[in-house]
Amino acid sequence: MSSSKLFTLYLSFLTLLLVGCHSLPNDVTEKDQLPQIWPDYVGVTIPVGIAPLNFSMADDVVTTIDVEVRGSKGGLLHANGDYADFDIDEWHRLLEANKGGQLTLTVCAEKNGQWTRYRSFQMMVSTEPLDEWGITYRRIPPSYEIYSKMGLYQRCLSTFDETPLIENTQIPDQCINCHTPNRTNPDQFVYHVRGSHGATVIGRDGKTEILVASNDSLGGSMVYPYWHPDGRYCAFSTNKTSQMFHASGAKRIEVYDNSSDVFVYDTETHTILKDTLTMKLLWAENTPAFSPDGRWLYYTTAKRQFYPTDYDKECYSLCRVAFDAHTGRLGEQVDTLINTTVTGKSVTWPRPSYDGRHIMYTQTDFGYFSVWHPEADLWLLDLKNGETRPMDTVNSPQTESLHNWSTGSRWFLFTSRRDDGLYTRIYFSCLDENGKATKPFLLPQRNPKQYYRRLLYSYNTPDFASRPLDLDSRDMSRRIESEERVSTK
Repeated sequence: MSSSKLFTLYLSFLTLLLVGCHSLPNDVTEKDQLPQIWPDYVGVTIPVGIAPLNFSMADDVVTTIDVEVRGSKGGLLHANGDYADFDIDEWHRLLEANKGGQLTLTVCAEKNGQWTRYRSFQMMVSTEPLDEWGITYRRIPPSYEIYSKMGLYQRCLSTFDETPLIENTQIPDQCINCHTPNRTNPDQFVYHVRGSHGATVIGRDGKTEILVASNDSLGGSMVYPYWHPDGRYCAFSTNKTSQMFHASGAKRIEVYDNSSDVFVYDTETHTILKDTLTMKLLWAENTPAFSPDGRWLYYTTAKRQFYPTDYDKECYSLCRVAFDAHTGRLGEQVDTLINTTVTGKSVTWPRPSYDGRHIMYTQTDFGYFSVWHPEADLWLLDLKNGETRPMDTVNSPQTESLHNWSTGSRWFLFTSRRDDGLYTRIYFSCLDENGKATKPFLLPQRNPKQYYRRLLYSYNTPDFASRPLDLDSRDMSRRIESEERVSTK
């Protein structure tokens, strides 16, 4: 056999390996419209280093999809199969080569034996670095009275690798809440365990302490945390939370507090620092957050109502009070940044950007537990001029909430129920130099349509992580189930 025939056979063999049992486009019909793909990645802006944005056709009848990706600064990538499954290494090389440019994707789809080529679309490759290894989050089923399976997890953003930090199957009959790092630093974190072996777990510089879950002087547990940048202090709210179920309407459930206050915890002296400014008798203080320089403590506050009849009249304003890290004391004056008597709306989950420029928060019609509010949207407060506005490019008709910033203060993540109105998923977006957010994109998965359709869990309290957390979950579960506890005073 001649060398030319051998070479032809070799190329044919390689083609079969690449496409497997799937066919390549032939006798193609051109269609001047954008392809309907899932997830919707058309026109998104992505960072260098993000995992491949694999996708499927939204139409389940499509049997094969063929995608060509060209970089505006060079490079070519091809995928063919049930869904667009890009090689991870080739994807990263293409993004690196096209930083500040764009990718042009051309999609062909086979349906009922007929191939159709759609109008090409673009993905922009940002010059803004993400500079984060990954993210952490809780994953929880949509249950109300029983815990079922849940856990805390970490996920590498450049691949699809996920590892559990701790799952409640390791500590049966316990509820695991809210893993909160200190500005993406895995060396400092806090999370709660609710149940018969309840505890607040605090990690600092390689050491982990397990605190008593509640304190009699607080009248409740340590709930929503936020770290001071120096790592010594952590602000918490203490909440007596109740649930109320609706027989009809868009809101299935309402979560409210019979009482709540805000305080600061000193991790070095195990002391709870209380102050009447943030623990007023007739007011509900909630969702604290320190400013990036540590000089201010932001929180939300609302005049308490009669429960449960007047639950929908409780609206929170955004306030701040000075904080002195040398003495561990609050200032003497409270500033109101967003007043509910002016807006007629409620503020929750304030999150200052780490460059000190913005506060991102969720606005709802009332209350603070926004994940059950379809009207909940993300808003942005400019701390330089005091202007606040809705983030229209990231909001949807469904819930947006539980957001956090990357350390560079350009990228942010948030949870949304825009896909089906039932399950919260993680989305990413970037602020440009004018403070406008880019079109958000869904957390990438290897086979996203299959993954998200089979996943009967919601993502909860996500945050960025600068590197993976090395946590011995077996040892931690043993300690949680033991009587080991550190008392607070």
